[in-house]
Amino acid sequence: MTASTVAFDRGSTGTRLHDAVRRNPLFSQAGLAEYAFARLFRKLVYTQIWEDPDVDMEALAIVPGDRIVTIASGGCNVLSYLIADPARIEAVDLNPAHVAFNRLKLAALGALPGYEEFYRFYGRADDRANIGAYEQFIRPILDPETRSYWEKRRFSGRRRITIFHRDLYRHGLLGQFIGCGHLVARLYGVDPRRLLLATTMEEQRRIFEETLAPLFDKRLVRWATRCKSSLFGLGIPPQQYQALVGPGQADMTTVLRQRLERLACDFPFSENYFAWQAFGRIYGDGNGAPLPPYLSRANFETIRARVERISIENISVTELLAVKPASSVDRFVLLDAQDWMSDVQLNALWFEITRTAAPGARVIFRTAGEENLLAGRVDASLLRRWDYREAESKALHARDRSSIYGGFHLHVLKD
Repeated sequence: MTASTVAFDRGSTGTRLHDAVRRNPLFSQAGLAEYAFARLFRKLVYTQIWEDPDVDMEALAIVPGDRIVTIASGGCNVLSYLIADPARIEAVDLNPAHVAFNRLKLAALGALPGYEEFYRFYGRADDRANIGAYEQFIRPILDPETRSYWEKRRFSGRRRITIFHRDLYRHGLLGQFIGCGHLVARLYGVDPRRLLLATTMEEQRRIFEETLAPLFDKRLVRWATRCKSSLFGLGIPPQQYQALVGPGQADMTTVLRQRLERLACDFPFSENYFAWQAFGRIYGDGNGAPLPPYLSRANFETIRARVERISIENISVTELLAVKPASSVDRFVLLDAQDWMSDVQLNALWFEITRTAAPGARVIFRTAGEENLLAGRVDASLLRRWDYREAESKALHARDRSSIYGGFHLHVLKD
Protein backbone atom coordinates (compact mmCIF):
# COMPACT_ATOMS: atom_id res chain seq x y z
CA MET A 1 0.00 0.00 0.00
CA THR A 2 1.37 3.43 -0.94
CA ALA A 3 0.04 6.69 0.45
CA SER A 4 -1.44 9.08 -2.09
CA THR A 5 0.66 12.10 -2.97
CA VAL A 6 -0.57 15.47 -1.79
CA ALA A 7 1.83 18.39 -2.10
CA PHE A 8 2.39 20.57 0.95
CA ASP A 9 1.87 23.98 -0.63
CA ARG A 10 2.80 26.30 2.24
CA GLY A 11 1.41 29.32 0.49
CA SER A 12 -2.02 27.86 -0.18
CA THR A 13 -2.10 26.31 3.30
CA GLY A 14 -1.41 29.68 4.88
CA THR A 15 -4.12 31.32 2.78
CA ARG A 16 -6.69 28.66 3.65
CA LEU A 17 -5.95 28.89 7.36
CA HIS A 18 -6.06 32.68 7.14
CA ASP A 19 -9.48 32.52 5.47
CA ALA A 20 -10.76 29.97 7.98
CA VAL A 21 -9.65 31.78 11.13
CA ARG A 22 -9.11 35.49 10.63
CA ARG A 23 -11.97 38.00 10.77
CA ASN A 24 -10.38 41.19 12.10
CA PRO A 25 -7.59 43.59 11.08
CA LEU A 26 -4.17 42.16 11.97
CA PHE A 27 -3.13 45.06 14.20
CA SER A 28 -6.06 44.75 16.56
CA GLN A 29 -6.36 42.67 19.72
CA ALA A 30 -8.73 40.22 18.03
CA GLY A 31 -6.67 40.16 14.83
CA LEU A 32 -3.44 39.37 16.67
CA ALA A 33 -5.16 36.52 18.53
CA GLU A 34 -6.47 35.11 15.23
CA TYR A 35 -3.01 35.39 13.66
CA ALA A 36 -1.40 33.58 16.60
CA PHE A 37 -3.95 30.78 16.43
CA ALA A 38 -3.52 30.36 12.64
CA ARG A 39 0.24 30.04 13.12
CA LEU A 40 -0.14 27.47 15.89
CA PHE A 41 -2.70 25.49 13.92
CA ARG A 42 -0.14 24.69 11.22
CA LYS A 43 1.49 22.42 13.81
CA LEU A 44 0.24 19.03 14.93
CA VAL A 45 -2.79 19.68 17.13
CA TYR A 46 -4.64 16.37 17.59
CA THR A 47 -2.82 13.06 17.89
CA GLN A 48 -6.23 11.53 18.51
CA ILE A 49 -9.68 12.75 17.56
CA TRP A 50 -12.09 13.91 20.29
CA GLU A 51 -15.40 12.97 18.71
CA ASP A 52 -16.99 9.67 19.75
CA PRO A 53 -16.90 7.33 16.71
CA ASP A 54 -19.70 5.11 18.03
CA VAL A 55 -22.02 8.11 18.14
CA ASP A 56 -20.88 9.14 14.66
CA MET A 57 -21.54 5.72 13.18
CA GLU A 58 -24.97 5.43 14.76
CA ALA A 59 -25.96 8.84 13.40
CA LEU A 60 -24.48 8.26 9.95
CA ALA A 61 -26.12 4.84 9.56
CA ILE A 62 -23.47 3.90 7.00
CA VAL A 63 -24.43 1.09 4.63
CA PRO A 64 -22.09 -0.84 2.33
CA GLY A 65 -21.23 1.23 -0.71
CA ASP A 66 -21.71 4.66 0.87
CA ARG A 67 -19.43 7.52 -0.15
CA ILE A 68 -18.23 9.64 2.78
CA VAL A 69 -16.63 13.08 2.94
CA THR A 70 -15.13 13.99 6.30
CA ILE A 71 -12.67 16.27 8.03
CA ALA A 72 -9.68 14.17 9.05
CA SER A 73 -8.33 15.63 12.32
CA GLY A 74 -6.39 12.81 14.05
CA GLY A 75 -7.81 10.15 11.75
CA CYS A 76 -9.19 7.77 14.41
CA ASN A 77 -12.79 8.10 13.21
CA VAL A 78 -11.88 8.00 9.52
CA LEU A 79 -10.42 4.54 10.04
CA SER A 80 -13.25 3.44 12.32
CA TYR A 81 -15.85 4.20 9.62
CA LEU A 82 -14.29 1.44 7.49
CA ILE A 83 -15.90 -1.12 9.79
CA ALA A 84 -19.28 -0.24 8.19
CA ASP A 85 -17.95 -1.06 4.68
CA PRO A 86 -18.31 2.26 2.81
CA ALA A 87 -17.10 2.36 -0.78
CA ARG A 88 -14.99 5.48 -0.33
CA ILE A 89 -13.89 7.92 2.38
CA GLU A 90 -12.46 11.24 1.24
CA ALA A 91 -10.84 13.04 4.18
CA VAL A 92 -9.62 16.63 4.12
CA ASP A 93 -7.84 18.90 6.56
CA LEU A 94 -6.53 22.45 6.38
CA ASN A 95 -3.67 21.55 8.71
CA PRO A 96 -0.74 20.01 6.78
CA ALA A 97 0.52 18.33 9.96
CA HIS A 98 -2.78 16.46 10.25
CA VAL A 99 -2.47 15.40 6.61
CA ALA A 100 1.02 14.02 7.32
CA PHE A 101 -0.25 12.33 10.49
CA ASN A 102 -3.07 10.60 8.60
CA ARG A 103 -0.91 9.55 5.68
CA LEU A 104 1.53 7.96 8.13
CA LYS A 105 -1.34 6.15 9.87
CA LEU A 106 -2.68 4.78 6.59
CA ALA A 107 0.78 3.59 5.59
CA ALA A 108 1.39 2.00 9.01
CA LEU A 109 -1.88 0.11 8.85
CA GLY A 110 -0.99 -1.36 5.48
CA ALA A 111 2.73 -1.96 6.02
CA LEU A 112 3.27 -3.14 9.61
CA PRO A 113 3.39 -6.93 9.98
CA GLY A 114 0.33 -7.32 12.20
CA TYR A 115 -1.88 -6.07 14.99
CA GLU A 116 0.75 -6.22 17.72
CA GLU A 117 3.06 -3.89 15.82
CA PHE A 118 0.22 -1.52 14.92
CA TYR A 119 -1.03 -1.39 18.52
CA ARG A 120 2.51 -0.79 19.77
CA PHE A 121 2.78 2.13 17.32
CA TYR A 122 -0.58 3.83 18.02
CA GLY A 123 -1.86 2.26 21.23
CA ARG A 124 1.23 2.32 23.43
CA ALA A 125 3.17 4.78 21.24
CA ASP A 126 6.11 4.84 23.67
CA ASP A 127 8.47 2.11 22.47
CA ARG A 128 11.81 2.62 20.68
CA ALA A 129 10.96 -0.40 18.56
CA ASN A 130 8.46 1.86 16.76
CA ILE A 131 11.31 3.78 15.15
CA GLY A 132 12.83 0.58 13.81
CA ALA A 133 9.41 -0.44 12.49
CA TYR A 134 9.08 2.95 10.81
CA GLU A 135 12.47 2.59 9.10
CA GLN A 136 11.89 -1.00 7.99
CA PHE A 137 8.23 -1.08 7.02
CA ILE A 138 6.65 2.37 6.75
CA ARG A 139 9.33 4.73 5.42
CA PRO A 140 9.88 2.88 2.12
CA ILE A 141 6.26 3.36 1.02
CA LEU A 142 5.73 6.97 2.11
CA ASP A 143 5.53 9.71 -0.50
CA PRO A 144 8.40 12.21 -0.34
CA GLU A 145 6.38 15.01 1.28
CA THR A 146 5.19 12.87 4.16
CA ARG A 147 8.60 11.32 4.67
CA SER A 148 10.17 14.77 4.72
CA TYR A 149 7.67 15.96 7.34
CA TRP A 150 8.36 13.09 9.74
CA GLU A 151 12.12 13.14 9.30
CA LYS A 152 12.54 16.87 9.78
CA ARG A 153 14.52 17.68 12.90
CA ARG A 154 13.11 19.95 15.58
CA PHE A 155 15.05 22.51 17.63
CA SER A 156 15.92 19.67 20.01
CA GLY A 157 17.68 17.83 17.18
CA ARG A 158 15.17 14.98 17.27
CA ARG A 159 13.25 13.91 14.19
CA ARG A 160 9.49 14.34 14.38
CA ILE A 161 8.96 10.59 14.02
CA THR A 162 10.54 10.08 17.46
CA ILE A 163 7.29 11.14 19.16
CA PHE A 164 6.16 7.56 18.54
CA HIS A 165 8.64 6.34 21.13
CA ARG A 166 8.24 9.37 23.42
CA ASP A 167 4.57 8.99 24.39
CA LEU A 168 2.77 10.15 21.26
CA TYR A 169 -0.29 11.35 23.17
CA ARG A 170 1.79 13.81 25.18
CA HIS A 171 2.57 15.63 21.93
CA GLY A 172 0.58 17.88 19.64
CA LEU A 173 -1.00 21.04 20.98
CA LEU A 174 -3.79 19.13 22.70
CA GLY A 175 -1.40 16.67 24.33
CA GLN A 176 0.69 19.56 25.61
CA PHE A 177 -2.44 21.33 26.87
CA ILE A 178 -3.49 18.24 28.82
CA GLY A 179 0.05 18.02 30.18
CA CYS A 180 -0.17 21.63 31.39
CA GLY A 181 -3.46 20.78 33.07
CA HIS A 182 -1.81 17.89 34.90
CA LEU A 183 1.07 20.14 35.92
CA VAL A 184 -1.26 22.78 37.36
CA ALA A 185 -3.21 20.09 39.23
CA ARG A 186 0.00 18.71 40.75
CA LEU A 187 1.02 22.21 41.83
CA TYR A 188 -2.12 22.16 43.97
CA GLY A 189 -1.37 18.66 45.23
CA VAL A 190 -3.83 16.84 42.95
CA ASP A 191 -3.00 13.84 40.73
CA PRO A 192 -5.67 13.44 37.99
CA ARG A 193 -4.67 9.79 37.59
CA ARG A 194 -6.29 9.06 40.94
CA LEU A 195 -9.67 9.25 39.19
CA LEU A 196 -8.86 6.11 37.22
CA LEU A 197 -8.66 4.09 40.43
CA ALA A 198 -12.45 4.37 40.74
CA THR A 199 -14.31 1.11 40.19
CA THR A 200 -17.86 2.51 40.20
CA MET A 201 -19.50 5.66 38.85
CA GLU A 202 -20.25 6.68 42.42
CA GLU A 203 -16.53 6.57 43.16
CA GLN A 204 -15.80 8.53 39.99
CA ARG A 205 -18.06 11.36 41.15
CA ARG A 206 -16.76 11.35 44.69
CA ILE A 207 -13.11 11.53 43.60
CA PHE A 208 -13.91 14.25 41.06
CA GLU A 209 -15.67 16.37 43.68
CA GLU A 210 -12.81 15.87 46.14
CA THR A 211 -9.91 16.47 43.77
CA LEU A 212 -10.57 18.19 40.43
CA ALA A 213 -13.67 20.25 41.12
CA PRO A 214 -11.98 22.52 43.73
CA LEU A 215 -9.27 23.44 41.21
CA PHE A 216 -11.76 25.57 39.27
CA ASP A 217 -12.00 27.92 42.25
CA LYS A 218 -8.26 28.59 42.21
CA ARG A 219 -7.18 32.05 41.10
CA LEU A 220 -4.58 30.75 38.59
CA VAL A 221 -7.10 28.44 36.91
CA ARG A 222 -9.75 31.14 36.69
CA TRP A 223 -7.24 33.59 35.22
CA ALA A 224 -6.00 31.07 32.64
CA THR A 225 -9.47 30.10 31.45
CA ARG A 226 -10.43 33.75 30.95
CA CYS A 227 -7.47 34.13 28.57
CA LYS A 228 -8.49 33.07 25.06
CA SER A 229 -4.94 32.23 24.01
CA SER A 230 -4.55 29.78 26.90
CA LEU A 231 -7.19 27.57 25.23
CA PHE A 232 -5.52 27.47 21.81
CA GLY A 233 -4.14 24.08 22.90
CA LEU A 234 -7.69 22.72 22.82
CA GLY A 235 -7.94 23.77 19.19
CA ILE A 236 -10.34 26.57 20.11
CA PRO A 237 -9.90 29.60 17.82
CA PRO A 238 -10.86 33.06 19.15
CA GLN A 239 -14.26 33.08 17.44
CA GLN A 240 -15.16 29.69 18.95
CA TYR A 241 -14.37 30.89 22.46
CA GLN A 242 -17.53 32.99 22.63
CA ALA A 243 -19.62 30.17 21.14
CA LEU A 244 -18.28 27.86 23.83
CA VAL A 245 -19.20 30.27 26.63
CA GLY A 246 -22.60 30.98 25.09
CA PRO A 247 -25.34 33.26 26.41
CA GLY A 248 -26.19 33.00 30.08
CA GLN A 249 -22.93 31.32 31.13
CA ALA A 250 -20.98 32.88 33.99
CA ASP A 251 -17.55 32.41 32.40
CA MET A 252 -15.30 29.90 30.66
CA THR A 253 -14.28 28.38 33.98
CA THR A 254 -17.88 27.28 34.56
CA VAL A 255 -18.15 25.77 31.08
CA LEU A 256 -14.90 23.82 31.33
CA ARG A 257 -15.81 22.54 34.78
CA GLN A 258 -19.15 21.27 33.48
CA ARG A 259 -17.53 19.53 30.52
CA LEU A 260 -14.82 17.94 32.67
CA GLU A 261 -17.41 16.81 35.20
CA ARG A 262 -19.36 15.07 32.44
CA LEU A 263 -16.21 13.32 31.22
CA ALA A 264 -15.30 12.25 34.75
CA CYS A 265 -18.73 11.27 36.05
CA ASP A 266 -21.26 10.45 33.33
CA PHE A 267 -19.69 7.34 31.77
CA PRO A 268 -17.97 4.35 33.41
CA PHE A 269 -14.23 4.40 32.83
CA SER A 270 -14.41 0.80 31.66
CA GLU A 271 -16.16 2.12 28.53
CA ASN A 272 -14.53 5.51 28.04
CA TYR A 273 -11.09 5.71 26.48
CA PHE A 274 -11.41 9.51 26.30
CA ALA A 275 -11.30 9.62 30.10
CA TRP A 276 -8.18 7.41 30.13
CA GLN A 277 -6.48 9.88 27.80
CA ALA A 278 -7.58 12.96 29.75
CA PHE A 279 -6.77 11.70 33.23
CA GLY A 280 -4.15 9.01 32.60
CA ARG A 281 -2.65 10.10 29.25
CA ILE A 282 -2.77 6.48 28.05
CA TYR A 283 -5.20 4.05 26.45
CA GLY A 284 -6.09 2.07 29.55
CA ASP A 285 -3.80 -0.66 30.82
CA GLY A 286 -3.84 -2.94 27.80
CA ASN A 287 -5.89 -5.61 29.58
CA GLY A 288 -9.39 -5.24 28.22
CA ALA A 289 -9.43 -1.47 28.72
CA PRO A 290 -11.51 0.56 26.23
CA LEU A 291 -9.97 1.45 22.86
CA PRO A 292 -11.06 3.40 19.78
CA PRO A 293 -12.69 1.03 17.27
CA TYR A 294 -9.77 1.29 14.83
CA LEU A 295 -7.34 0.12 17.56
CA SER A 296 -9.40 -2.92 18.53
CA ARG A 297 -7.85 -6.28 17.70
CA ALA A 298 -11.26 -7.51 16.54
CA ASN A 299 -11.45 -4.81 13.85
CA PHE A 300 -7.84 -4.81 12.69
CA GLU A 301 -8.01 -7.15 9.71
CA THR A 302 -11.26 -5.63 8.45
CA ILE A 303 -9.85 -2.11 8.55
CA ARG A 304 -6.52 -3.16 7.04
CA ALA A 305 -8.30 -4.84 4.11
CA ARG A 306 -10.26 -1.64 3.36
CA VAL A 307 -7.65 1.05 4.02
CA GLU A 308 -7.11 1.70 0.30
CA ARG A 309 -10.60 3.22 0.22
CA ILE A 310 -9.37 6.30 2.13
CA SER A 311 -7.79 9.38 0.57
CA ILE A 312 -6.52 12.48 2.36
CA GLU A 313 -6.11 15.98 0.91
CA ASN A 314 -4.87 19.30 2.29
CA ILE A 315 -7.92 21.35 1.22
CA SER A 316 -11.25 22.43 2.69
CA VAL A 317 -14.51 20.49 2.51
CA THR A 318 -16.02 23.21 0.33
CA GLU A 319 -13.13 23.01 -2.14
CA LEU A 320 -13.41 19.23 -2.36
CA LEU A 321 -17.17 19.29 -2.91
CA ALA A 322 -17.00 22.08 -5.51
CA VAL A 323 -15.36 19.75 -8.05
CA LYS A 324 -17.56 16.73 -7.35
CA PRO A 325 -20.62 15.74 -9.42
CA ALA A 326 -24.12 16.39 -8.14
CA SER A 327 -25.67 13.71 -5.88
CA SER A 328 -22.33 11.97 -5.39
CA VAL A 329 -21.90 11.93 -1.57
CA ASP A 330 -23.92 9.91 0.94
CA ARG A 331 -22.45 11.02 4.28
CA PHE A 332 -20.79 14.25 5.44
CA VAL A 333 -18.82 14.68 8.69
CA LEU A 334 -17.97 18.31 9.56
CA LEU A 335 -16.67 17.92 13.14
CA ASP A 336 -16.86 21.40 14.74
CA ALA A 337 -15.44 23.30 11.75
CA GLN A 338 -18.56 25.41 11.27
CA ASP A 339 -17.94 27.17 14.59
CA TRP A 340 -15.03 28.82 12.83
CA MET A 341 -16.95 29.97 9.77
CA SER A 342 -18.40 33.28 8.67
CA ASP A 343 -21.91 33.39 7.20
CA VAL A 344 -20.43 33.59 3.70
CA GLN A 345 -18.36 30.45 4.31
CA LEU A 346 -21.30 28.60 5.85
CA ASN A 347 -23.52 29.34 2.86
CA ALA A 348 -20.83 28.29 0.39
CA LEU A 349 -20.37 25.04 2.28
CA TRP A 350 -24.07 24.19 2.52
CA PHE A 351 -24.65 25.07 -1.13
CA GLU A 352 -22.05 22.45 -2.07
CA ILE A 353 -23.30 19.93 0.48
CA THR A 354 -26.86 20.24 -0.85
CA ARG A 355 -25.73 20.06 -4.47
CA THR A 356 -23.58 16.96 -3.96
CA ALA A 357 -25.89 15.16 -1.51
CA ALA A 358 -27.24 11.84 -2.75
CA PRO A 359 -30.82 10.77 -1.86
CA GLY A 360 -31.03 10.08 1.86
CA ALA A 361 -27.71 11.83 2.57
CA ARG A 362 -26.79 12.56 6.18
CA VAL A 363 -24.70 15.37 7.67
CA ILE A 364 -23.33 15.36 11.21
CA PHE A 365 -21.46 18.05 13.09
CA ARG A 366 -20.72 19.27 16.59
CA THR A 367 -20.86 22.73 18.12
CA ALA A 368 -19.10 24.32 21.07
CA GLY A 369 -22.43 25.73 22.26
CA GLU A 370 -25.63 23.78 22.66
CA GLU A 371 -27.63 25.26 19.79
CA ASN A 372 -27.59 24.39 16.10
CA LEU A 373 -25.81 27.36 14.51
CA LEU A 374 -27.35 27.08 11.02
CA ALA A 375 -30.74 28.75 11.52
CA GLY A 376 -30.64 32.43 10.63
CA ARG A 377 -27.18 32.12 9.11
CA VAL A 378 -27.58 29.67 6.21
CA ASP A 379 -30.00 30.50 3.38
CA ALA A 380 -33.46 29.24 4.35
CA SER A 381 -34.02 27.75 0.89
CA LEU A 382 -31.04 25.46 1.47
CA LEU A 383 -32.05 24.48 5.00
CA ARG A 384 -35.57 23.60 3.83
CA ARG A 385 -34.02 20.76 1.85
CA TRP A 386 -32.86 19.17 5.10
CA ASP A 387 -34.64 17.56 8.04
CA TYR A 388 -32.99 18.52 11.32
CA ARG A 389 -33.36 15.52 13.62
CA GLU A 390 -33.36 17.56 16.81
CA ALA A 391 -34.57 14.94 19.29
CA GLU A 392 -32.28 12.28 17.85
CA SER A 393 -29.40 14.76 17.92
CA LYS A 394 -29.88 15.46 21.61
CA ALA A 395 -30.05 11.76 22.40
CA LEU A 396 -26.84 11.13 20.48
CA HIS A 397 -25.11 14.04 22.19
CA ALA A 398 -25.99 12.56 25.57
CA ARG A 399 -24.09 9.39 24.59
CA ASP A 400 -20.94 11.17 23.30
CA ARG A 401 -18.25 9.98 25.70
CA SER A 402 -15.71 12.66 24.77
CA SER A 403 -17.97 15.16 26.56
CA ILE A 404 -16.22 18.30 25.30
CA TYR A 405 -18.90 19.67 22.95
CA GLY A 406 -22.11 21.48 23.73
CA GLY A 407 -24.15 19.95 20.92
CA PHE A 408 -24.31 17.17 18.34
CA HIS A 409 -26.42 17.72 15.21
CA LEU A 410 -27.82 15.42 12.53
CA HIS A 411 -29.42 16.61 9.28
CA VAL A 412 -30.98 14.24 6.72
CA LEU A 413 -31.79 15.20 3.13
CA LYS A 414 -35.52 15.25 2.53
CA ASP A 415 -37.10 13.15 -0.24
